[in-house]
Amino acid sequence: MKLTPEQRAQFDRDGYLFFPGHFTPEETRTLTEAVPDLYSRREAFNVREKGKDAVRTNFAAHLISEPFARLARHPRMVGPVTDLFEEEVYMHQFKINGKMAFEGDVWQWHQDYGTWLNDDLMPTERAMNVAIFLDDVSEYNGPLMFIPGSHKKGVVDAKHDLTTTSYPLWTVDHDLIRQLVDRAGGKDGGIVSPKGPAGSMILFHSCLVHASGSNLSPFNRVAVYLSLCAVSNHIRRFKRPEFIAQRDFTPIEMLPDDCLLKPYPVETPWQHGLPESALQTSLDVIDEATAA
Repeated sequence: MKLTPEQRAQFDRDGYLFFPGHFTPEETRTLTEAVPDLYSRREAFNVREKGKDAVRTNFAAHLISEPFARLARHPRMVGPVTDLFEEEVYMHQFKINGKMAFEGDVWQWHQDYGTWLNDDLMPTERAMNVAIFLDDVSEYNGPLMFIPGSHKKGVVDAKHDLTTTSYPLWTVDHDLIRQLVDRAGGKDGGIVSPKGPAGSMILFHSCLVHASGSNLSPFNRVAVYLSLCAVSNHIRRFKRPEFIAQRDFTPIEMLPDDCLLKPYPVETPWQHGLPESALQTSLDVIDEATAA
């Protein structure tokens, strides 16, 4: 999948691209039906909402579940990212965020690259987020909010919020958010919120400032978030467990376009549980020999 010159220009200007209905209902259903089994497991890769049983984030499903292993290699998802980077990519992080009805908590204003830089020592922002809706997303069930053009600011100062939710996040100061929103148009487009049917996809820059509110509606808002990184830009530190920040920098090999509908063989090495190595961390800076 190649991007048009107009799409490239829009991405450069706004920091994101929205593809409504990018995956068919049948393709999306294949993924949705695999979520309950993943969420039911009492393992470290399921982070639950603060004080609740509802899953906030499921990590590394592409190493556990065959449908998500195929999604991780889907050309409609990987292709546009490699096209933008003009380089092969690896899977830095794979999440299924479950903003469940009545229980899904906020995601504070942040840049994803802020976390990847501070925690993982990712050298530059040559990494991309891909969000795929597994539920219809409306104004009621906690949709993503973007500040268009905020990626142009580059890496901004962030503080490590360890208390607001169950998941620590490097968050952006409210005064800077006001400045960025004003610069982007204030009440006239300073914040945008892509909404659409299940199967829709968003590509967004790793420095794009974004957030989402809590889900007070009776409608779930489950979405997959895939973070793809240019191979040359791989992380240099394993401070976080491997199920959160992947350590395999092998370039992704794409499957055929119908891979969500046909059982192409894929490896799921963690399907029977996390290996001990996936929980180990280190503050050491890795070298190229280690990475290889």
